[in-house]
Amino acid sequence: MSYNYDPELAAALELLPEGGLDLTDPVATRQGFLEMIEMLNADLDRGGVVAQDRSIPGPEGDPDVPVRIYTPDGLDAVVPGILHIHGGGFVVGNLDSELGACLTLSRALGVVVVSVDYRLAPETPFPGPLEDCYAALRWMHDNAGELRVDPRRIAVLGMSAGGGLSAATALLARDRGGPAICFQYLGIPELDDRLATTSMRNFVDTPMWNRPNAELSWDAYLGERYRRGADNVPYLAAPARATDLAGLPPAYVSTMEFDPLRDEGIEYGLNLLRAGVPTELHSFPGTFHGSSLFTHAAVSQREAQEQLAILRRALDIAD
Repeated sequence: MSYNYDPELAAALELLPEGGLDLTDPVATRQGFLEMIEMLNADLDRGGVVAQDRSIPGPEGDPDVPVRIYTPDGLDAVVPGILHIHGGGFVVGNLDSELGACLTLSRALGVVVVSVDYRLAPETPFPGPLEDCYAALRWMHDNAGELRVDPRRIAVLGMSAGGGLSAATALLARDRGGPAICFQYLGIPELDDRLATTSMRNFVDTPMWNRPNAELSWDAYLGERYRRGADNVPYLAAPARATDLAGLPPAYVSTMEFDPLRDEGIEYGLNLLRAGVPTELHSFPGTFHGSSLFTHAAVSQREAQEQLAILRRALDIAD
């Protein structure tokens, strides 16, 4: 199928692996992914931010959860906080894969960012990864004083599978009566195991992410307990299945035009609006899943600028 990609993005497509992220062999894929991340991180500007690795208490009966805390250098005031949840189809990704994004958020916004290294599927299927994210949210609130974070201004943010886990974390926090989340930033979120939308049916050969990858991703995340598309898959695993979105924090949802995940993100944003949740929804033209990695493109720069503007407003940060 041919796609009308943004010209700046189309010129960079040859740099991407054919078929996108290969999830058939998670161990090999993780190794290749880490090698790519090491190259991307080699020239990062790390100034202005102090990064500290910690282990925090995990869900009851489970191992501790590694986190990385990003604090503006010389912080002498209480500031907002962001719980950052990485992407990777529930199968790949770690603290290092989010280094550039978290440094930028902490430095540009002057906030504390806690990046969570949740357990990966298929070794740990749902609900383990979600419970790790919730444990990190609870730890942020319980340790807000030490972190110099305003507990009334903690947002969750994630891209792709991280966007889906961010949505699920907001749902779980609502269902359990807290901790409070002031905002949910759902970037190109992976939300629906049923894979029945028009974009998911049509975009079977798009770069970075496509329907075959989505099938492997959901099979890994749902594990042996649930079957992709079955009636018993819980909404905390696949937030698009939630029928009651009332009481959730305000949201921002981004989607890419030629991304299989496009329609489920748009529909989730509409359902949030229908439930009375203040929600901003933006679909970027000519883009594909993960195209923001090509930072030279004007549309990617616009997306990055919008992310900061959205978070400044949501977290009540003065320009």
